[in-house]
Amino acid sequence: MGKDFETAVLLDFYGDLLTDKQAQTLDLYYNEDLSLAEIAEPLGISRQGVRDSIKRGEKQLHDLEETLGLVKRFRDVKSDMVEIGEMFDEIRNYIQTFIHSDKLSAAVDKIAEKLDAINDKL
Repeated sequence: MGKDFETAVLLDFYGDLLTDKQAQTLDLYYNEDLSLAEIAEPLGISRQGVRDSIKRGEKQLHDLEETLGLVKRFRDVKSDMVEIGEMFDEIRNYIQTFIHSDKLSAAVDKIAEKLDAINDKL
């Protein structure tokens, strides 16, 4: 059973929608990088029980993404924000090269700060 980074991302988005036991098991497996045996002992279940819980949780996470698409939407928005930032940098360079206005420069800087803040949140 190979660990999949995509499942860890899905867990971040949808983990609260799983049962507590599934979320805990997946968190220990993907985020804490524990083995099945290391997870089984403190939970008081067998390695097979851990594996089954992980498999059910993974399926639920992938089903949720297929239905809701939040990770895809997040990635699309992030990609769009990067593109907008690149276009804004081109505009800023043009403005600074050809137009010398303190007011305009201040407005451009303020927009740049807002874009950076949005990107940091993403």
